Amino acid sequence: MERVQTGLRLEKQLLKVMKALAEQLDMSAAELVEGVMLHALEGKAPFSAATLAKAAMLKEVYDLTLTAEDAHKLTEVGSET
Repeated sequence: MERVQTGLRLEKQLLKVMKALAEQLDMSAAELVEGVMLHALEGKAPFSAATLAKAAMLKEVYDLTLTAEDAHKLTEVGSET
């Protein structure tokens, strides 16, 4: 396996939740993204009920109100739609 460095632009609160969840799962944020993508590509849920409960708590802590429905509607602050 060969990993490459990449730069991802993510919504600020989402990144905070992602990093905190990765920490809770004792993995890096990159490993979390890899796992989510591999599960998604096979149509499998990436998280257990216990992990989803942790994620819900972290969403509250970091004020993340975005949902999956928002995924294709996000725009940069100051950018034109």
